[in-house]
Formats: sequence, C-alpha cells, structure tokens
Amino acid sequence: MASAIAHGIKQLAVLGGGQMGLGIAYVAATRAKVPVLLYDKSKDQIGRSLSLADKFFDKDVKKGKLQESEALEARDRMTVVNNLEAFRDADMFVFAVSESFQLKRSLFSTLSDEMRPDAILASNTSSISITKIAASAMGPEVSPTSEEGLRSSARVVGIHFFNPVPVMVRIFPLVELIAGLQTSPEVLERSRQFAIACGKEVTVSKDVPGFVSNALLMPFLNEAIMALEKGVATKQDIDKTLRLGMGHPMGPLTLADFIGLDTCLAIQRTLLEGTGDSKYRPAVLLERMVDAGWLGKKTGKGFYTYDNDGKAVE
Repeated sequence: MASAIAHGIKQLAVLGGGQMGLGIAYVAATRAKVPVLLYDKSKDQIGRSLSLADKFFDKDVKKGKLQESEALEARDRMTVVNNLEAFRDADMFVFAVSESFQLKRSLFSTLSDEMRPDAILASNTSSISITKIAASAMGPEVSPTSEEGLRSSARVVGIHFFNPVPVMVRIFPLVELIAGLQTSPEVLERSRQFAIACGKEVTVSKDVPGFVSNALLMPFLNEAIMALEKGVATKQDIDKTLRLGMGHPMGPLTLADFIGLDTCLAIQRTLLEGTGDSKYRPAVLLERMVDAGWLGKKTGKGFYTYDNDGKAVE
C-alpha cells in the first residue's frame, strides 16, 4: 500500500497495444494492481495482444506465480478503449508506440492538452531524447520559459521497460528512467515508485543518446555484426564465444534478432546522429538485412531462421 500512495497512479493509460504496450499493461495490472486502459488504432493488434495476455495469465497460473482468482482480477483491470477521450482521467499516460521521434512529437503535442495537468506523460523509449519530447508536449504556441510551458514539460519522463516486460520481472527486472532537463523531481520519483510497484528494479540515466543501456549495448551488437560481416567467425561461434566465455545469457546475434534488427538499426542511427561520432556507424550488413525485411525473430528470419513457435532452426 505504501508504494501505491507514493506513486499515486490510480489509473494507467497505455497508448500502443503491441508487445511492449501489452507487457506494460500486464505488469501494471498484475503486480501494481492498477486499472489499465489500453488503446491501439489497429483492432487486429489489440486482438493479438489480448490473446498474448491470456497466454501470460495461463502460464503464470500454471507456474504458481498467480492464483487463478488473482489472474481473473488482473484481467478485469485491463480495459480496451476505442478512443483516446477515455484517457482523460488517467494519472499516468505511457506512450508505447514505435521508436520514431516524429511520431512521438506529434502525439505528445496533440494529446498533452487532452490530459489532466497533473498527469504524468511517460515515453517508453530506448533512445529518443526526453528533453525534445518534453518540449513538444507544450504545444507550438507556448513559450518554453513561461509558467504554462514549464509546468507542462515538467511532467514528461522517459520510462524504458525492457522486452518482454512480464518475463523481465523474473529474469532481468529493469526499468531505466530518464529525466529530461524539464522533468520535475516529483514526477521522476512517482515514476520510480510506480516501476517498483510493477516488480521492477530502477536505474536513472541522464538524457544522453542511448541513455546507459543502449549507449553500451548497441555498439556491442554492432561490432558483433561487423565481425560476422568480415568473416571473423560464424554466427554460431560468435554467439557461443560470448555465452560461454563472457557468461552472457544469449549471444549478441541472437539478442539482435530478439530485439529486432530494425530497432537495432534505428537506435544505432540515433546514436550516430546524436553524437556525430563515427564509432556508431551501423554495420552495412545490418542495413542490408533490414532492407531485405529480415528483421529477426518477429519476421521468422534474421541472423537465424525461426519456426512458428519462435525457436531457432538454423
């Protein structure tokens, strides 16, 4: 109960019904026990996500992580809404949409006026500047130094959940919080307490390209792809070296497939653009595989080939 008082989130709104949005909704409903409103413009996507949620509930019940009654109660806390007007009374609004600054700027600019002035606006992002997103939340007619501009941008925070969100509660339970220049200490602390209530451990990063996690991870994955590109070793031996020699739970090429090669490329380009440092230049092989539509596990082909159950067959 103490964390519920601390974060003050009585209703959560999640925009984006993909795997990340669904995962955030799931841990909020099951762990934080917060009612969740979930919206996605694609009804097919929502249908797939709800089916995935049912699988998560069934698995957690079978493993003894949840009682059946608890699973039913958590499922009842998740409500799909057909329009964004239903979000107006939410205490926290999580944008779990594609990793595109143009899209997020448009959404924050359009929707910030619709939300309560005290509602937290959180971007689930792994690389995009929170300071830039916070500036867009003020709207084009508001001065960033005015009282209204400062108040509006102060409620924006970055909240980087790691995929898959429900699984990470038990394996790598991390949420990376990012404070923009405008983010208020109160919003940052409430977001921290909410993440903790969701069963997560929390770290805080400054608003720099890639934050902590991807500023370190993506160059590592990119170097592994370059090693494969140069023929230094086979994909199997590259992955095996890091698994058995460095104690990594999965090899870098397997991890890149898991994240999505398009996502890896987008983040790598963000790092290059944000720093101007050539060490972040994406591997040519990575660019070509994205061009080919070989995006990893989600498309059935990346560095490895996957069957319908998501298991690598090559």
